[in-house]
Amino acid sequence: MDIMLLFYSDPDWASYTLGVFLCFDCAGIHRNLSGISKVKSIRMDCWEEGQIEFLMQHGNAKAKAKYEAHVPFYYYHPVHTDCLVLREQWIRAKYERNEFMKPGKQSPYSNGLKEGILWKRGRDNGQYLLRRFLLSEREGCLKYFTKQDAKEPKVAIKIDTINAVFQPEKTGNPNGLQITYLKDNKTRNIFVYHEDGQEIVDWFNAIRAAQFHYLKVAFPVASDQELRNRLTRNFLKEGYMEKTGPRQKEAFKKRWFTLDHRRLMYFKDPLDAFAKGEVFVGSREQGYSVMEGLPAGTQGSFTWQHGITIITPDREYLFTCETERDQQEWMTAFWHVIKQPMTPQEYAIEAYFKLRP
Repeated sequence: MDIMLLFYSDPDWASYTLGVFLCFDCAGIHRNLSGISKVKSIRMDCWEEGQIEFLMQHGNAKAKAKYEAHVPFYYYHPVHTDCLVLREQWIRAKYERNEFMKPGKQSPYSNGLKEGILWKRGRDNGQYLLRRFLLSEREGCLKYFTKQDAKEPKVAIKIDTINAVFQPEKTGNPNGLQITYLKDNKTRNIFVYHEDGQEIVDWFNAIRAAQFHYLKVAFPVASDQELRNRLTRNFLKEGYMEKTGPRQKEAFKKRWFTLDHRRLMYFKDPLDAFAKGEVFVGSREQGYSVMEGLPAGTQGSFTWQHGITIITPDREYLFTCETERDQQEWMTAFWHVIKQPMTPQEYAIEAYFKLRP
């Protein structure tokens, strides 16, 4: 039988020991599971009759039912655009460690308490130092300590204010994780990593587990799907733009921008601990909008030619992008937020922004 007769989607690879079809990127990861997964090209390799029969008897749906039978609801399911460490550890968790075949095997991140050592980037000097971290679901917070034997934490972060995003390119480390939280309603960033990919992904899912159980108590009538949507999230868009000041006469300055849902933050450097400023992006119903280009007569000098104007009930914010593609990507991201109705919590955040000097 020709292996191409089983070609039902767009994968070019398959594991003839697990009985699953694979994309190019996942095939590369499976090759590192040499004792578990044996990979062949569908188009270029020769297939034995027994290997084809094995694929016919198994397939991706049966593998999913077997190896993903007990994935916790809070566990992050990577997609093809996610970074390598997330995708690799997902594959290893399924096929190498068999974490989801039986209930209750997720103890490294699901027992409500996780403690360990991570490399943390210093706020002022940028140097990474070892720090002890403690995540407690019972206390509802994540703590870190400057000394391993310290009794009092340097910082205690409420679990409901945390977001965690893998940032290998920004940090220059394949296992780099950015943890953001609110301090006095201002966003604070810390950057951490661990040399072991499984360990840093376990920390990531431990944060999600603690958040999920916190939300189950805080919102008892909400569905699991609704709660999962409120766990850690990827930023909608990041990158450089130029901005001018509130008088719109100052020279535009290059800044690093991060759009985290309704918070548009800008930094002098991508790894800064605190934003230099934040803009609240509300909904269309509340008078928020975004427009391509800059208002006629804009006086501030700028280098980049592709303008964006964010319109709020109080003022306009002016930005420029280096390329038209950047401009369109930012416009799409802003409209994604503006078209969504605001929640009661977001109304409270908007009110706080209006009270700030």
